[in-house]
Amino acid sequence: MSNMSLQDLVDAYCEEPTMALKNAIITKSVPLVRSIVGKISKPDTPLSQFEDLESAGMMGLIQALDNYSKEHQVQFNTFAYYRIRGNIVDYLRKIDQVPRLQRAAYGKAQTTIELLMQKLGRYPNDEEVANEMGISLEEYSDLLANVQQRSVLSLNDYRYGDEEGQTNSEFIPDEETESPDAELERLTMRQKLEREIKKLKEREQLILALYYFEDLTLKEIAAVLGLTEARISQILGKLLLQLKVSLNAEALQLKK
Repeated sequence: MSNMSLQDLVDAYCEEPTMALKNAIITKSVPLVRSIVGKISKPDTPLSQFEDLESAGMMGLIQALDNYSKEHQVQFNTFAYYRIRGNIVDYLRKIDQVPRLQRAAYGKAQTTIELLMQKLGRYPNDEEVANEMGISLEEYSDLLANVQQRSVLSLNDYRYGDEEGQTNSEFIPDEETESPDAELERLTMRQKLEREIKKLKEREQLILALYYFEDLTLKEIAAVLGLTEARISQILGKLLLQLKVSLNAEALQLKK
């Protein structure tokens, strides 16, 4: 079994669900689970250690295996990815202890970036945002790191700040449900993101590519670029805020 690919093991399990095959699939999937966990900046709580998130991810993996069928017409690792990540998100949401004042700070940072973009005609730098918010650069850096941490917890936030619209979780592909507009929606969103990403600095584009497309962990990206893991987390937090602001602005223009 050790020479079989993950998909071959899963296909065999679908034909004959034995415990031996299930254990082999779980073992083979450990790198996938660890990769997903490694991309998440863990909140500083005793319950959010790597092992805790890995355990939550493994539970999602088992749930995915129990619900997987060849009829889904998708590779198992793709099918399992969203369930693994979703289980980790649910776990983090349960132990989320971010205070209300810090939550409000995220909204204030986003609003500040929007105002400065209109005023300056470009993305503001960290110092400009911090000054406008009336906080120190160090405090703003901490805020950006927390934004990156919480990016995995915001699936139920309303997209574009519109509480009558759809939530982010509704845009996660459900392999069990075929929507005629799903492919168009993904293509449109990808095109919007690509346009906004091209406006970023070369290093920022590289960080996004390594994180979202090459599946590197924060630690791995830090090693590649010679930066600290904390700095990579801060940069990602800033980029998430900037991209959200840009997409919000485009959505509002379309509504007019």
